[in-house]
Amino acid sequence: MADPKSTSGNLKLTPSPVTSQDDASSQALTEALGSSVLLVRLLLWGLLVAFVGSCIFQVKPNEVAVVLRFGKPRGTGADMLLKPGLHWALPLPIDEIVRMRVGESKSVRAKNAWYAISPEEEAAGTVPTGNPTLRPGVDGHTLTSDGNILHVRATLKYRIADPMAYTFQFHDVTNTLVNFLNNAIYHASARFTADAALYKDRTAFTDAIRARLSSLVERASLGIALEPLDVEVSAPLYVRDAFDEVIRAEQDRSKKISEAQGFFDETVRKAEGEASAIRSGGLVVSNSLVQAVSAEAKFFLDQLPVYDRNPALFRERKRIEAVTQVLTNAPDKFFLPSRADGQPRELRLQLNREPLSPVTKPKANGQ
Repeated sequence: MADPKSTSGNLKLTPSPVTSQDDASSQALTEALGSSVLLVRLLLWGLLVAFVGSCIFQVKPNEVAVVLRFGKPRGTGADMLLKPGLHWALPLPIDEIVRMRVGESKSVRAKNAWYAISPEEEAAGTVPTGNPTLRPGVDGHTLTSDGNILHVRATLKYRIADPMAYTFQFHDVTNTLVNFLNNAIYHASARFTADAALYKDRTAFTDAIRARLSSLVERASLGIALEPLDVEVSAPLYVRDAFDEVIRAEQDRSKKISEAQGFFDETVRKAEGEASAIRSGGLVVSNSLVQAVSAEAKFFLDQLPVYDRNPALFRERKRIEAVTQVLTNAPDKFFLPSRADGQPRELRLQLNREPLSPVTKPKANGQ
């Protein structure tokens, strides 16, 4: 306030006296402002923590993830795939997390060529009653190379081999794979007869379906790895019993042929064994005979020098050896001396017994 009594002519301000009531109001306002600032700070820190927490995500085992920033994969090459663990990404709508399970086995079933069956009948394992004709749009079927009709259903198991191709190159890989499998069924059926596809060459029929499917999958680069393929083949239900009878007849025929082939093989082996034994025995006898003849020839060759020195003595010795052998084997011996007049004597023998078996005298010198 201006003091009217001031002599200097200058205007002076005099502060108003502060009361105790004004001090309490100021202090309360200051405390209220301090509390508000503290709450704002805490709220800001809470929002910051919540924001940071929302940016952290976890990739589970048997799973990979790709972060899309404004719809485009973040990173290049192998860095685009995030492996199991904790990772960082901005919240929507900036970043979007796409998860892909790569460790589990998936399966699809193609049944466009299968007969109509309700889920209850399939769960109970019952077969519906066959109709004389196929119902268009209801009963699926396929044509074989010999013009017959068959029902074929295939179940395929697969795993994700290339997550990027599997997720981003196709909208619905499962539907595409079912179409490929149906295509492979029709393609293989047109190259096999009904008998071959049903029972004569089931393995080759399944391999043909798998080969066609592998070609289509590789050409389209679906990013999957194929696992076992299960193929079911059935004759039309109305004539299924007749086909089963044919199959049983073929099985009986194969059984009889197998039994006959087994008997044939056993007989041949037995005959070959006997022939081998006969050949072996003949060879042994042949070797023994050859050895005996060789020994006999060697013996005579060894006697040749003795004969050359004195042929008469050699002949006499051989005659004596022969007579000795004859007399040794003879049970009765008779000596007839020569008559003085040189006439032959008359010999009369009474044979009243069976002749005895000759006794073989062992030869000397290994003869």
